[in-house]
Amino acid sequence: MYTSSTKIRVRYGETDKMGYVYYGIYPLYYEIGRTELMRGLDWAYKEIEEMGIILPVKTLDIKYHKAAKYDDLLTIKTSITELSGVRIKFYYEIYNEDEELLNEGNTMLVFVNSETQRPMKAPDSLVKKLEQYF
Repeated sequence: MYTSSTKIRVRYGETDKMGYVYYGIYPLYYEIGRTELMRGLDWAYKEIEEMGIILPVKTLDIKYHKAAKYDDLLTIKTSITELSGVRIKFYYEIYNEDEELLNEGNTMLVFVNSETQRPMKAPDSLVKKLEQYF
């Protein structure tokens, strides 16, 4: 399983009146982790889109354990747990500075041809790059 870690500090605008991260922000954190993971594989989203491929999210699952708070330094651990056919699945864990698990989740994305808007197989070059992790 390929995994990467990204750090982000909670900004004021991501919190509610109590200073807790608003529940709807976590998918944005997942996107940050996913984008940085792909960049680490030399597969930046910009380059993927230039190849005529888009990756819409098909499913999103979130489990909340503990609240993140304003100004916390978070670690987003992102892993690719599945790459098969037209799908790629990511798993996320978000930790605070005390290494407490705050949140975990999954997203399933689908490789789609941007011209036809139809699902397509994952590019062979990406599959080859990741096959060592499965």
